[in-house]
Amino acid sequence: MRRIPILLLILTMLISSCGLFRPTDPGSNGTPTLPDPVQTTESAPDPDEAAQHFLDTWKAGDYAGMYALLSPLTQDGLSEEEFTNRIQEIMRGGAFVDVDFQIVSALVHSPQRAEVRYHIVLTSAAVGEISRETRMDLTRSAGEDWRVAWTDAMILPELEGGNGLSLTSVTPTRANIYDKNNQAFAAQAGAGQDNGAALWIVPNEIGDEDAEETMLSTLRRLFVLATVDPILERYDANRDTDWFTPLGVAPYEDYTTVGGLLESVGGVRVRTYSTRYYYGGGLTPFAGGASPHAVGFVSQIQEAEYEDRLALGYQGDEFVGRIGIEAAFEDELRGVPGGTLYLVDPNGQVMQVMASRDPGLPYAVYTTLDRDLQEIAQRSIEGFEGAVVVLERDTGAVLAMASSPAFDPNLFDAQNPNGANGGYQMLNTANQPYINRATQGLYVPGSVFKVVTMAAALETEYYEPDTVYNCGLEFTELPGITLYDWRYEKELSAAGELTLKEGLEKSCNPWFYHIGLDLYIKNLPSAIPDMAAAFGLGATTGIEIGDEAGQVPSPENSAETLGEVWAARHPVQLAIGQSVLLVTPLQVARYAAAIGNGGTLYRPQLVLAIENAEGDVLHEFVPDPAAQLPVSPENIAAIQEAMVNVVNKSGATAYRKFLGLNLNVAGKTGTASTDGAGDPHAWFTGYTYEEREDKPDIAIAVVLENQGEGSDWAAPVFRRIVETYFKGRPLTLYPWESRIWVERTPEPDEEAEETPAP
Repeated sequence: MRRIPILLLILTMLISSCGLFRPTDPGSNGTPTLPDPVQTTESAPDPDEAAQHFLDTWKAGDYAGMYALLSPLTQDGLSEEEFTNRIQEIMRGGAFVDVDFQIVSALVHSPQRAEVRYHIVLTSAAVGEISRETRMDLTRSAGEDWRVAWTDAMILPELEGGNGLSLTSVTPTRANIYDKNNQAFAAQAGAGQDNGAALWIVPNEIGDEDAEETMLSTLRRLFVLATVDPILERYDANRDTDWFTPLGVAPYEDYTTVGGLLESVGGVRVRTYSTRYYYGGGLTPFAGGASPHAVGFVSQIQEAEYEDRLALGYQGDEFVGRIGIEAAFEDELRGVPGGTLYLVDPNGQVMQVMASRDPGLPYAVYTTLDRDLQEIAQRSIEGFEGAVVVLERDTGAVLAMASSPAFDPNLFDAQNPNGANGGYQMLNTANQPYINRATQGLYVPGSVFKVVTMAAALETEYYEPDTVYNCGLEFTELPGITLYDWRYEKELSAAGELTLKEGLEKSCNPWFYHIGLDLYIKNLPSAIPDMAAAFGLGATTGIEIGDEAGQVPSPENSAETLGEVWAARHPVQLAIGQSVLLVTPLQVARYAAAIGNGGTLYRPQLVLAIENAEGDVLHEFVPDPAAQLPVSPENIAAIQEAMVNVVNKSGATAYRKFLGLNLNVAGKTGTASTDGAGDPHAWFTGYTYEEREDKPDIAIAVVLENQGEGSDWAAPVFRRIVETYFKGRPLTLYPWESRIWVERTPEPDEEAEETPAP
């Protein structure tokens, strides 16, 4: 038995007898007892949630949102502008391009004060990752959420007390861009080396007649011109002046072979300098680069982008890619910067090294382009507005991509004395030379689209290659509407009965009007739009430098594209490549290649390899079959036969333009109406089928804006490129030339009347 201590027992007895803790009867006269004390408590919100919200806002770069989460005391001592500027100063000082966090622990000291510890990782473009564990103090008033008591130590503990960061960065020399044969398109000068020579003429410094003749002939060769006329035209009217007459930039090594001669005859001045030189011939500002649109150009960081570039780790004085490969592969060409990051005190004195990293090698871009072919393609459309695309038929590799008018990519270096004047001319001309018409130009395709319509018709099985239709001059199957064949305007006789294949060969509009209407009547209103989509139209191609999708009107999007409900007249116009159908030259070359290779629609690619100086390879070209045309082998063969006949069969639309070529070529002409906005666009597209081991077959699309008929203008350009590719140089004169590259007359020859092409 457990004993109760005597003292405790006595105390218990006393309490019982005296009634000290007995409740007072309200009715009694005794003294009332005090009420039980009330204990008040308040539970604080979870500080983890508040801290995570603040860190997420920080990671998003929302400095205004961060400031709104600061404690009143912090805000009293620090304006939003000061807060934002301080964080940005630190982020720029370290070239920090990313920040990440992970909460480690949280401790609530009281309902009014908490502490959250977290791990921060700052990624610097120059020195890599810097990680620390630091803490966030939080405060709150009763009934409110946690607020952050900010200090710079929340970024890095070393920044406590107003310390800062200072970065010494090292940027690698920008890597070059090459063609498939290792010829440079864009070459960066070595340290202390000149690689460009900017030339201009001062007319009143030109010597006598013999000296002038020597000057002109030397400059013609230096700038790869067919005649001296373009040079003479620049100063002839101002012979007695000292006006600055720009010519362009030549490779330094080429200039050194003729510089002494030019100096001796007078009239030419030069400035040699170190630059990123873009190879190519012609006079500035609308020539000078072999591939200005596909390769692109660089220029210095501009004021409007300065802050954004600093946030990406740039120092602000670099040249950056603007368009084309230069822009698409900016990171690879630039390389990984290196440097040393220092901690400095409020007076700017170095306290310690925070981090250091050697720069990484940049990666050169080797393109699929053939520089020699590219130069011919660019030159082939000089003086026109338009584009040329040349693809390897069986891989999608881009061998040439030309857009005209062109521009001189060497204009954008401030050291080039021709730059200011030439750049102003280029940017202020109405024909927009900086637009890549091969990938960004949107055109009505006209009759080059008829191959798509033919494919759609054959795949419905309502038509066969030998189905016959009477092709008259007028089409009257649409009630109340009369449409015409292209022969009507030329006052030629009707084509008469034609098979479907012959309809393509002669490009008979009524045949294809009929297909569009007939499929609509047969409750197949989407047959042609669906086939167009399957041929890659209405969507981007996936090329590395980006492109436009174009537009294919259809029953599903007619309200958006046509502004009305799909009706019979819409597929009728679509069937001949008109309506509001819009395509790029790249898309047309791509589907021509697909027809030629048996039905594979490859993604067009410009990059052969990306490799650094040590041989490390980031990327190598692999053909990318993006889709297969939904066309049977038999029907593709029928389309191929018709396209072969377009160039080989007497009476077909391009027959006369390919006489004597002696190469296996298939094609289709196109003359696309622009609804009164000038003359039609001239088109020609097609492919070769030489099947040679030493030369892959190619597909080509040519468009010349507002130029006229496809057979007259675009087909000769197509032929010139085919000759150059297979025979090494152009062999056949354009109808408007007196000799290769020398214009005789702006009009095509009289054969156009005999070989029309819609």
